[in-house]
Amino acid sequence: MNKLEHIGIAVKDLEASNKLFARLLGKEHYKIEEVESEGVRTSFFDVGGVKIELLEATRPDSAIAKFIEKRGEGLHHLAFEANPVEDKMKELGEKGFTLLRDKPFAGADNKMVAFIHPKSTNHVLIELCEDKRD
Repeated sequence: MNKLEHIGIAVKDLEASNKLFARLLGKEHYKIEEVESEGVRTSFFDVGGVKIELLEATRPDSAIAKFIEKRGEGLHHLAFEANPVEDKMKELGEKGFTLLRDKPFAGADNKMVAFIHPKSTNHVLIELCEDKRD
């Protein structure tokens, strides 16, 4: 994997968390985006070339809502650039990692994404992401 692309943090209240992280980081978020298919609203901060993505559930059956219900707010995933994402999925599958889906799907920030099951990565959810603009 080339580089850490972003760190995802699950939050209950995106507006309150945007204010908190703006105070913490000394800068405002640069965009908010909803990924309707995943039931999530996201907000992004750029911190030295790595993004912080805050994720708020928009429906109770979303992965973020279930994560917060089970574990509370906090670190949700680490995302790495993977170009092309389908090749990286195949490579990691062959190395014994369990993927959550067979195909990449549209995520936030104009990315095609895939996830590695946390049971195969020391309980850390790993996201693979490819910029669709490439």
